[in-house]
Amino acid sequence: MTWQAYRVVLCLRSPLHIGQGKVGNVQRTRPYVTGRVLWGALTERLTRDGASGPATDSDLYRGVGDVVHDTLAFTYLYPTTHDDGTVNLWPWDDGFRARFLSTYTSTALAYPQQSAEEGSLHEVEYITPHTLDRGKPVYLAGYVLAGDNAPSWQSAFHRLQIGGERGYGWGRVEPEKMDALDDPPPQDSYPLFEGRYTVELDTQLPVLTAQEDTCLLAHALAADFEKRKAVSGVDGVVEPLVGRETTKKGRFGVKLSQARICYAPGSKVDTGSRFRIGPYGIWENTQYPIPKGSP
Repeated sequence: MTWQAYRVVLCLRSPLHIGQGKVGNVQRTRPYVTGRVLWGALTERLTRDGASGPATDSDLYRGVGDVVHDTLAFTYLYPTTHDDGTVNLWPWDDGFRARFLSTYTSTALAYPQQSAEEGSLHEVEYITPHTLDRGKPVYLAGYVLAGDNAPSWQSAFHRLQIGGERGYGWGRVEPEKMDALDDPPPQDSYPLFEGRYTVELDTQLPVLTAQEDTCLLAHALAADFEKRKAVSGVDGVVEPLVGRETTKKGRFGVKLSQARICYAPGSKVDTGSRFRIGPYGIWENTQYPIPKGSP
């Protein structure tokens, strides 16, 4: 399959919560948009846009979701203050949290006492639509890779809502840029994220190449590193990656997916390596390391 790469920059119009578990009474957020979250939002939007009536049949969502899996691939999306998509402050860098993350506190009321219900106080962490230090607009930057016969995903981005707390208006985004990268590519591959990676598009799945001492920018299957001995070392956090799925009986989001043990974004590989972008944007290692000093 041949893929076309697009640089996508979304302007964040409301708070954004990407669930990462609970600590005490705080619902934590991931500081980036995962491939699973983007896949789910696009599947929902494309299904509803294509339905002749209310889209309540889980089989409709499952069918569209399979098409999205087969014809679209995503990188994760990262917050930035640059409308051209340049990311120069990553979630693992000092100062990121103070600039991009805040919390919203709420509680339920007990009637007729007109007081806070015991045990209901909670905080929801979120990515802010404007930076906390200077009030600059926040953008989400990444890449969409469209394969043959991909659905019209660009139009879906104009009505996209991402993440949790959407009933309160959270997760609204507006496209700033959705530009196709130059064709033909320079040297048979495109540079991504200001040259931190390159991507090959004339493959069954898009293949990324990273040089040594590069941070992972998506979850990468930990087992692949051990099984293939793909790198001599990875320095970073290992976590189980799970999500909510819809059952065949049409019960939306009640089933947990099988956990996949991954190195988290921000982990650093000490030797160059190659990854294919698998389902939900998870990176799968493809082969032995690139020798140090290789171009």
